[in-house]
Amino acid sequence: MKRPSVFLKGLLAFTAGAVLFAAPAFAQQPVPQKPTLLKPCSQCHPAADKVLRGMIGSISGKAETFAVNTGAIWTVKFDDDTKLSGWAQPLAKMPKEKEIAVTYVEKNGELYAKAVSVKQPAVVPPDKLVSTSQMIDLVQKGSALIVDSRPASRFYEGAIPGAINIYDADFDKHIDKLPADKNKTLVFYCAGPT
Repeated sequence: MKRPSVFLKGLLAFTAGAVLFAAPAFAQQPVPQKPTLLKPCSQCHPAADKVLRGMIGSISGKAETFAVNTGAIWTVKFDDDTKLSGWAQPLAKMPKEKEIAVTYVEKNGELYAKAVSVKQPAVVPPDKLVSTSQMIDLVQKGSALIVDSRPASRFYEGAIPGAINIYDADFDKHIDKLPADKNKTLVFYCAGPT
């Protein structure tokens, strides 16, 4: 009877040693990092140290914090010294989903905004703009294709009849959806001027 108990004690000691031996390996595994750059922003901007690029979420003027969606949610503190560009009102009055870049510093594990820059609408040359009546005429004649460049979830919430969906951040993956006829006019639209 002593033999099995000695064996079990030895097995338990071995198991405990294996767990203690393996524990440092688990501790050395890198913690996955939250993204700092929302996918559509990556088309024009590379990831940068101490910069978050994404959409602003909820803002609390009382707590002086706001959320930034970069594909993950970051909470950032702000104060009167936070520089704001591209927005003429107080930060607390900014509507959700504005595209922003936040330059920050980290103190005691919290992020503090040094500067918040709001993306301005793109300037499209007048000769590249199409009126609604022109677009209807082109589509009815079959000489134009409407492309909704919003995320699929937004497209399925409601879209222009006859439009196809190619999310701008995944454009290269869906080029095959475009017509082979290079003379066909492509009309792109999204959620608003960006």
